[in-house]
Amino acid sequence: MIIWVNGPFGGGKTTTAGLLHQQLPTSLVTDPEEIGFVLRKSIGDHPSRQKDFQDYPAWRTLVASLCTELDRQAQGGPVIAPMTLLRREYAEEIFDALAKDGVEVHHLLLHADSYAIAKRIEGSMEFPGDEERSEKVRAFRRRKIEFYEQAYATWLGERAEVIDTTALTPDQVVEEALTLLDLS
Repeated sequence: MIIWVNGPFGGGKTTTAGLLHQQLPTSLVTDPEEIGFVLRKSIGDHPSRQKDFQDYPAWRTLVASLCTELDRQAQGGPVIAPMTLLRREYAEEIFDALAKDGVEVHHLLLHADSYAIAKRIEGSMEFPGDEERSEKVRAFRRRKIEFYEQAYATWLGERAEVIDTTALTPDQVVEEALTLLDLS
């Protein structure tokens, strides 16, 4: 089983994945972003380079393949994948490939209103001691709020099991996730 933890950039996906992993000792956690970093490094300055690694068909194929293999490796324990997916066609491509391989997918969406997301972003410090790098991450996340809102309004809110995290603590989010997954 794959537990895909989706949501806005800076919305608590990594924190939730880590807490879920603590609650589910036979689980594995994978970060699909790492595949993007490998692709970006491999492609280098090639003219086919994309700004967003999710735009590489290879990223989507490799993510689905990795999740399938980790599902087999986990031997019944869930695989937790925290990753923002805002393009419906990309999500469907990955989830359809997993289904074709016989892998069950639970798509959780950690939703929050725009004000709460912006407040969380402003309070984040991704690189303690390096304000410049942290601000670059915050600026990226701020730019993505509108894209998240658009995806939520047009497809994401209907395609995933939504947990409204606006007023929840991280532990409450995990409690809600375990209930939705029927794993509590």
